[in-house]
Amino acid sequence: MKVVGYVRVSTEEQSTKGVSLQAQAEKLRAYASLYDLELVAIVEDAGQSAKSLNRVGIQRALEMLRNGEAEGLLVAKLDRLTRSIADMCHLVAEFFGDRSKRPVTLLSVSDQLDTRSAAGRLVINILMAVAEWEREAIGERTRTALQYKKAMGVLLGAPALGSSDGEAATVARIVELRAEGKTLQAIVDVLNAEGRVTKRGGKWATTTLTKILRRVA
Repeated sequence: MKVVGYVRVSTEEQSTKGVSLQAQAEKLRAYASLYDLELVAIVEDAGQSAKSLNRVGIQRALEMLRNGEAEGLLVAKLDRLTRSIADMCHLVAEFFGDRSKRPVTLLSVSDQLDTRSAAGRLVINILMAVAEWEREAIGERTRTALQYKKAMGVLLGAPALGSSDGEAATVARIVELRAEGKTLQAIVDVLNAEGRVTKRGGKWATTTLTKILRRVA
């Protein structure tokens, strides 16, 4: 089976023994050799956080999977791929789950994960179940908070955002996206893509978004 390897370190981890890009790459080569996998490439993200999937390296690896250049993705550990349940849920839905249009294999050396096996698929299903629970829990808390604030006559997002119909609609959109389980960066990307602006008319950033979510939570 052809696989593409993916390695990543954050800025803080770059000099950490056992986590370096070289150490990860060596683990991938050894694993591929042991299990007779054809390692077609190893792509990397150096000095990149796993908080979102907006990384050049991982996007290149995913594109190789989409194009059929590889039939599986090999990582040294799952947290090299992502630390976000929501992002993992997205990856499973698009690439690694049974319901994907063109399912491919996810393999993790340290986690001993291989989605070709029943045990590997069980792990993925558990991750999906946790993500679903998290989305529902966020939705329930958000609805309860909004109902309470509405009953108290509180204007959502006031005074920083929400004092006009357009601003209130933006706050509602933020709450909706968060209830869907989207990460802060994903919400920021959606808001900016939709042309929604902050109170001061600027583009959205995760710090601004965090303040809004704290007020409506």
